Amino acid sequence: MPSLISTSKAQKKIADHVRDRRLVMELTQDGLSQRSGVPLATLRKFEQKGIISLESLLKILVVVGGLEDIIVALDPDKPTFTSIDDVLKEGNTAYRRRGRRK
Repeated sequence: MPSLISTSKAQKKIADHVRDRRLVMELTQDGLSQRSGVPLATLRKFEQKGIISLESLLKILVVVGGLEDIIVALDPDKPTFTSIDDVLKEGNTAYRRRGRRK
């Protein structure tokens, strides 16, 4: 399903949410930088522009919380069954390990 939000807007929203979590914890940027191991300049750039590497974002989420939420949000959807026939049919279906499209 296509997203209705641009990637730049999503980056900024994520940065805003992380900043809000930091402020709720009453942490300064320097304090979060020290606790997470992410350089202060990187943290400042992230909060201002939303630009950060995945590794740095995950380090920050370990401190402010939300890492588990991200992992759960990216879990593939589980099939919903409406009958026993659906359950039996699902048992014979193998999940693909490779995509078909380029």
